[in-house]
Amino acid sequence: MRHHLRTFSTTILLTSLTFLAIAISGQNRCAAKEDVLRPYDGPSVHGVDTSTLTSKVMTGYQGWFNCQGDGAGLGWTHWGRSSRRKLAPGNVTVDLWPDMSELGPDERYATGFHHADGSVAEVFSSYNKKTVMRHFEWMRDYGIDGAFVQRFANGLRSEEMRHHKDVVLSNARAGANQAGRTYAVMYDLTSLRAGGTDQVRKDWLMLQSKMQITKDPAYLHHKGRPVVAVWGVGFNDGNKPRKYTLAECKELVTFLKNEGCTVMLGVPTGWRNLDRDCLPDPEVHEVLKLADIVSPWTIGRYRNPKEVARHADNIWQPDNTWCKEHDLDYLPVLFPGFSWHNLTGEKLNSIPRLKGKFLWSQIVAAKRAGCDMLYVAMFDEVDEGTAIFKCTNQPPTGNGVKFLTYEGLPNDYYLRLTGMAGKMLRGEMSPTDEIPVKLD
Repeated sequence: MRHHLRTFSTTILLTSLTFLAIAISGQNRCAAKEDVLRPYDGPSVHGVDTSTLTSKVMTGYQGWFNCQGDGAGLGWTHWGRSSRRKLAPGNVTVDLWPDMSELGPDERYATGFHHADGSVAEVFSSYNKKTVMRHFEWMRDYGIDGAFVQRFANGLRSEEMRHHKDVVLSNARAGANQAGRTYAVMYDLTSLRAGGTDQVRKDWLMLQSKMQITKDPAYLHHKGRPVVAVWGVGFNDGNKPRKYTLAECKELVTFLKNEGCTVMLGVPTGWRNLDRDCLPDPEVHEVLKLADIVSPWTIGRYRNPKEVARHADNIWQPDNTWCKEHDLDYLPVLFPGFSWHNLTGEKLNSIPRLKGKFLWSQIVAAKRAGCDMLYVAMFDEVDEGTAIFKCTNQPPTGNGVKFLTYEGLPNDYYLRLTGMAGKMLRGEMSPTDEIPVKLD
């Protein structure tokens, strides 16, 4: 089957954008660059233990959504195929619609879509600090430990694009501190040019020197060192091989280790046997042995609870054993379902959620496989239908556009389910095939 990669939409959308200059205006939404690239000096609430990844459920935070008028000057990035055309029928790439009922008037951006009652459909911007803060409050409210904040390396060359990432990271930092959560930077290498890993090195040095990010009280540490994740090592993309090499990845991991970091690597599902979606190159293992945490990407690698059980037996358990033998931690990736119909034209709801049964089967299987940390992908990914945050059961209608819903479940159902995963990891509840979340 097709290898579903979370950054497929990045390649389609970002390469077609002509970015405008950043417009600095509007309270909370438009952070001046000098206000972003500085150490955090706001309040910090002691909540989760930020000294370890063990027994934690982390989620991925894309933070890549923009709206016209949010102050970033990037248009409708990641909502529509064209960022410069209004989000409307004929220009939409998301399969889930966010529930906007709790967001304030200054967090809402009108689209060209309408709901069944005729009201204008609205969406959010990741550039809006108030919204990102709210997302981390949801993590707190439902017992989710924190997030890997995505930082797409291919966009670091552009000052305008990087500024958006800086703002999102700054917003996430404030959200984690004030909600008592933890966070860590995850560099995604997808679409990176040859030699592009040097840009990652420069960026990490900048984050340390200007933002002093690893000194932040909410920043995730593990084994006594700050965690930094590098996603995209060892993937076999067939006739379109990645331009950056394993040798470059090895140099990057060595650099980050020398900088005093605990390094997590996002790798293919077939990393251990060097098959399936992995390069058939033994050098993959040499890179992995330099790191501290291995996290195989599994989106699309199984499609129902029966396949989940088989995957846990054949992949997760022996993976975990291999990692223990090589003094590595193992962080499996779980996902609630998958759909990218409006992005690619493929079948809507290609991997059904089954009212939470699909995600819960992965949580239980990972626990039974001996895993002691989990990564749920993703918090806010409505492009590919993997979001766990609050989405509506009443998306816009008409004009032939189709959207998914949460199958009539409460808008916070997947947040609750993810929070329950943490309780299971910590031994506060026993693994059970029956979903423990009670519907109100």
